[in-house]
Amino acid sequence: MNRLTRRKALTRLTGAALAAPAIVAAGSLATRAQDKVRWRMQALWGGGTNPQVYEEKFAARVSELTGGAFEIQTFAGGQIVPAAQAFDAVRGGAFEMMKTFDGYTAGKIPAHGFTSTVPFGFPEPDQYEAWFYERGGLEMARESYAPAGLSYIAPTIYGEEPIHSKIPLNTIAEMSGKKGRFVGLASSVMAEFGVAVSPLPTSEVYSALDKGLIDFADRGDLQANYEEGLQEVAKYIILPGFHQPTTATAYVANTRAYEALSQQNKAVLAVAAREISGALRQDIIVKNVEYLQKYRDAGVEVIRLDAADVQENRGRAVEAWRKATNGDALATKILESQMSFMQDLGLLDA
Repeated sequence: MNRLTRRKALTRLTGAALAAPAIVAAGSLATRAQDKVRWRMQALWGGGTNPQVYEEKFAARVSELTGGAFEIQTFAGGQIVPAAQAFDAVRGGAFEMMKTFDGYTAGKIPAHGFTSTVPFGFPEPDQYEAWFYERGGLEMARESYAPAGLSYIAPTIYGEEPIHSKIPLNTIAEMSGKKGRFVGLASSVMAEFGVAVSPLPTSEVYSALDKGLIDFADRGDLQANYEEGLQEVAKYIILPGFHQPTTATAYVANTRAYEALSQQNKAVLAVAAREISGALRQDIIVKNVEYLQKYRDAGVEVIRLDAADVQENRGRAVEAWRKATNGDALATKILESQMSFMQDLGLLDA
């Protein structure tokens, strides 16, 4: 082969070699496009509210961690279906995921009373989160959803919710005989403490306080309640929020959709969820300082209960907790696990 012929042959081979990666890359991109995951998620919150902003951050983080290959379109509470229908809608595949508060389904699934919030329970969010991630809580929460064809992904955990009251309440005992709005496990526990409980929808709390249908109410965090205008109808805030000292909302997916995900995408959901949990919690810590001052400026008095009062009544709450399990095996298992951890932390006597 002469020099010119050899040069032409080498040029052809080199060109083919250089072209091959481009063909492979194009094929890979086509595969990625076909494998792109698009989910829809309905959250708990109203559009534009601070918690809903964090659900949008969660979706953005999932997209970022997957290079845009996993997209979650977020919807505000009630935007696809009424909030009370979200459980069945996700189970039926109407959309892939919901952000929920397990307390709403505690009546049907007793375990959910304990995976949402425990009245008089863990006073610090990190303690509650440690129960989920270090003491088997995550696995038990998943067990509670599995029979319904749903997969519990991860909790979002933050701190106390206040009590807004029309009357001054300086001790827990003073709540007995009064009318209060509570939901989930708090409904059962506060009823055992002598409160006439009204499990009103969140949307009705303002009007119920305004009309005097209830004396005090749990509703949401300080910022959300201020934006709703509770400072106009309840001139007292009771802290700490012993009825809901720590709160866990939950990302829950349709099991068929979840099992179709790659292991990497499952891991991304877990990572993004835990990141958002910490970010929202820290945001609320900062906002609470700001909004407590806003309440004071609006003429609201902040009453802080004695720590010994809360500690004493934590011991009294144990029997109410046990009654709330309704004899359900999983709920009992969860409660025993939580009580064991509380004893280790020195919150309950052994």
